[in-house]
Amino acid sequence: MADLKDFAEQLVNLTVKEVNELATILKDEYGIEPAAAAVAMAGPAAGGGDAAEAQTEFDVILKAAGGAKLAVVKLVKELTGLGLKEAKGLVDDAPSAIKEGVTKDEADALKSSLEEAGAEVELK
Repeated sequence: MADLKDFAEQLVNLTVKEVNELATILKDEYGIEPAAAAVAMAGPAAGGGDAAEAQTEFDVILKAAGGAKLAVVKLVKELTGLGLKEAKGLVDDAPSAIKEGVTKDEADALKSSLEEAGAEVELK
């Protein structure tokens, strides 16, 4: 029983980056889509006011492409290094994460660039 409590403690104390890495491992190696688990694990950490102030990593989320979809697809391709088909897929599947675990400055720069192209963007 103590082992399970230790394991639960480790899960609760994961950083956003570690949760994303865990989600990738679960999906790629085991075929498990951990979307609900990631929200549940991130939820308690977001509840404290200090956690929100100390956030150092941000996710850039494309909420909508806006009117200039082609310009947004080209910009997403350029910013992410993805191929045209993959970039179009990200834009078509909005809301979707463009970049995850980036610094505040990089996230703000990405958001500004995407909004200039006409996209609707959110930082988490």
